[in-house]
Amino acid sequence: MRISHLGHACLLVEAAGTRVLVDPGTFSTGWEELTDLDAVLVTHQHPDHVDVEKLPALLEGNDGALLRAEPETAASLAGSRLGADGDVDLAALHPGEALQLGAVTVRAVGGRHASIHADVPGVGNTGLVVSAPGEPVLFVPGDAYDAVPEGVDLLALPLNAPWATSAMTVDFLRAVAPSTAVVPVHDALLSPAGRRVYLGNLARLCGDVDVRDDGGHGTHEF
Repeated sequence: MRISHLGHACLLVEAAGTRVLVDPGTFSTGWEELTDLDAVLVTHQHPDHVDVEKLPALLEGNDGALLRAEPETAASLAGSRLGADGDVDLAALHPGEALQLGAVTVRAVGGRHASIHADVPGVGNTGLVVSAPGEPVLFVPGDAYDAVPEGVDLLALPLNAPWATSAMTVDFLRAVAPSTAVVPVHDALLSPAGRRVYLGNLARLCGDVDVRDDGGHGTHEF
């Protein structure tokens, strides 16, 4: 499996001959002109996870690519410019469902975005468990720490967010306990110094975990 971190929450996942783009949002770069994608997956509707202005052009350049999104997000996209384009294969991906992309299986988990504040309306969130024969199992939780699937090898770990404390991040990592490695994501709000502090906490409190730090943008082979 090859995972390219394209900034913040955006990942290009390549496994078993399939190319899947996850959460192409406004804080991420380098995804806009990707080609040969089989699917674009969106965990939830916040703009740092889906750039609704740039997404149509991406799909125009990837004829036949599926667009699957958390149900509330899919409904919103269906009412946008994308919904008017009959060429876009857009559908909701509900928690509990599985999407088959060639030899790659994407299982949807979770359901709700973590609470930011009682006065901030909640939204849906669909975490993604990506697997294929002979490949490690990747978990992309989106913006929530509630789902803890078993058998995870690789964890795309949200490092910093308005809805999370460092204690929550550490406890979530310990609960998932990925067998192979962690790729820190959701980090656009951190300065370089702040990033070092967060990673230092993980090193001290979860020292037996292989954290593949890429500085916020890089490629990892597994």
